[in-house]
Amino acid sequence: MPFIYQRSVYFQDTDAAGVVYFAKVLVMCHEAYEASLAQSGINVKAFFSGVEGAIPITHASVDFFHPLFCGDRLAISLISTQLTPSEFEINYRILRDDRLMAQAATRHVGINAVTRTRQDLSAVMGCWLAEWSQGE
Repeated sequence: MPFIYQRSVYFQDTDAAGVVYFAKVLVMCHEAYEASLAQSGINVKAFFSGVEGAIPITHASVDFFHPLFCGDRLAISLISTQLTPSEFEINYRILRDDRLMAQAATRHVGINAVTRTRQDLSAVMGCWLAEWSQGE
């Protein structure tokens, strides 16, 4: 089941042409990711502290289909997919009035915060992945 994050486009999200700056779409997607973690009961402050591990983004992509403007009300849907015991991908669909405006993807890998070496994702992340996966 997808997680849905509602967000308005703000003036600060736009470029000199008055449309959303491409990198801001990834910011919006990351906001959706953080909101989904909180919705799942994960303490976001502790999660991003890096004490128990870290989950950096190793790849990101965005495809645009229509321009987004200041004042647009967006629904950003998030679907997670576990790729390996230490990796997952998040696919985002950015909609305005049920019209697909853009889509994005981020790939993440679990690492030990001290040694910076790959490690399996925690059980908490396993639960998060199951909650927001396509299979639910």
